Amino acid sequence: MRTDQLTAPGVWWDARLTRLGVRGPVARDALLAVSIAAVMAVAVLTAMRHAPADLSPREGTVTWFVVIVVVQSLALVLRRVRVGLCVWVTIATQVALVALDPEVSVRSVAGVVVAVTIGTLFPAGRAVRMAGAAAAVESVAIAVVSLTRGAGIGTAVEHVTSSVVVWMASVLLGVYLATRRDHLRLVQERAEQLERDRDTRVRTAVAEERARLARELHDVAAHHLSGMVVQAAAVERLVARDPDAARAGAVWLRDQGRETLDNLRQMVGLLREDSGEDGDGDGLAPVPGIAALDHLTRTARALGDHVTLEYVGNPVPLPTLADVSVFRVAQQAVTNARQHAGGADVTVRVTYEAHGVMLEVHNGPAPEGSAPARGPHGGAGLAVMRERAALVGGTLDVGGTDDGGWRVRLRVPVATDGGGRA
Repeated sequence: MRTDQLTAPGVWWDARLTRLGVRGPVARDALLAVSIAAVMAVAVLTAMRHAPADLSPREGTVTWFVVIVVVQSLALVLRRVRVGLCVWVTIATQVALVALDPEVSVRSVAGVVVAVTIGTLFPAGRAVRMAGAAAAVESVAIAVVSLTRGAGIGTAVEHVTSSVVVWMASVLLGVYLATRRDHLRLVQERAEQLERDRDTRVRTAVAEERARLARELHDVAAHHLSGMVVQAAAVERLVARDPDAARAGAVWLRDQGRETLDNLRQMVGLLREDSGEDGDGDGLAPVPGIAALDHLTRTARALGDHVTLEYVGNPVPLPTLADVSVFRVAQQAVTNARQHAGGADVTVRVTYEAHGVMLEVHNGPAPEGSAPARGPHGGAGLAVMRERAALVGGTLDVGGTDDGGWRVRLRVPVATDGGGRA
């Protein structure tokens, strides 16, 4: 989930006002107040000058209507720093508008903005009570002024109804906006936490894999170096007695040394960071390779998986690290198929090519009604497989298939000598 798509109301405007240098609640509310004042002044002036004769305001009151509307709008500069004073100014100016001419109904959007602000600044219950009190005070004052100025009861009721509707509907809108803003903030925080947890799981999985690779490197190096020590001792004894045998032993030592150095060179880039034992107790376990795939598939079938193992081509020997990497990628792919497509048919195919070995693990879609097994999610398995492929200079391709399944394809290069032998 992309957290930058989760934006609360007003974030878009906040970003652009900040870019323009308008920062802080007072500066932004001042800009809002001036904008509303200008719009309302033009709107009131235009409406009154083009109003029918029977709806026109009394002579000499147009200018005062405009002035009062502007004052009411400019009071919005206080809506977040002195909200109580802003409410009283809004009520007083609205009563003044009615007092100028009760027969003319003029109401600025400033009242709506103030009520919405109350709904966003205070808890829902308190906001509704404040808006209700403001509506009551304004309604009583307007009713008294209307009747005093000679307006009929019907006109007074219209003004009172307008006040109640504006205050209560607007405060409910503000409560809704505040609730939505809080909800989006919680969703964004949750999404960010999930991303952090996912990254932590991936880093942990890679660190554990590096620790296991370190143990396997120990086994590889111990295997080669112990043989080299024994052979070196034999060469030393043969130097005087059998020079040809000594030279053959030296060639063997050279080849073994080169292979060991290649393995160490592949590993050193991944094992620069300290990574200790993870305590799983398998430090002395033998290093598995392609030959262990038979055991892997038998074990998977014993667990209820439908796994088939296929070999294509003539087997060629692999360097130890490449052999281990092929097995580990196959193991992880079979595990992923069990977790995400339990009950699906899984095919493990090892293809021996002219210059490498290709491992392909394909699983079909999960049968209908089957539920994925519970287990770790978040892409850690794929990250570990990519680490394995990079370790031996191979390429890893993963993705969905046309039948709704999933395919993992690992290609490992095999260096050959001039005669084409591995």
